[in-house]
Order: sequence, then C-alpha cells, then structure tokens
Amino acid sequence: MTTNTATQEGYEISPRFRSSLEERIARLESDAEQDEANVALLTHPDHIRRQMRLVFLQRAEALRMRLFLERSKPRDPRLMDTR
Repeated sequence: MTTNTATQEGYEISPRFRSSLEERIARLESDAEQDEANVALLTHPDHIRRQMRLVFLQRAEALRMRLFLERSKPRDPRLMDTR
C-alpha cells in the first residue's frame, strides 16, 4: 500500500498566503450566511434550490480551505526568497 507523504507531512505556506486564505474563508462564510438569509425572500422552488446549493458550495469551499490550513505550517522565513 502506498501513501502520499506530502499529505502526511503537510504543506509549508507563507504568512501572506495564509492570511489571504483566512480572508477568503471569512468572505465565503459571510456570503453563505447572507445568501441563506435571502432564501426567505424567494418564492420559486427552483430559485430556493439554487440558492441553497450556492450556500452549500460556499460552506464546502470554506471547509476545504480550513482543512488545508490545518495541514499546513508556516514556511521557515530563513528559507524564503528575499529578492
């Protein structure tokens, strides 16, 4: 049985990239809350279904990014290129 060592060891990411991902997660979660609240204003079943699908996808993407961040660690600043 083979395993992917990169998945087991995690990823090294820059602080700037981590911050960018955290901001994106916050936007996705905020948008999901707003979009879910707007469902109450919709009357057509297809519109409601599409809106709830959008909410589901926003939350799924935010979760995927959170899981990535959990597996990542900060890159050693001494190894970063400082051109």
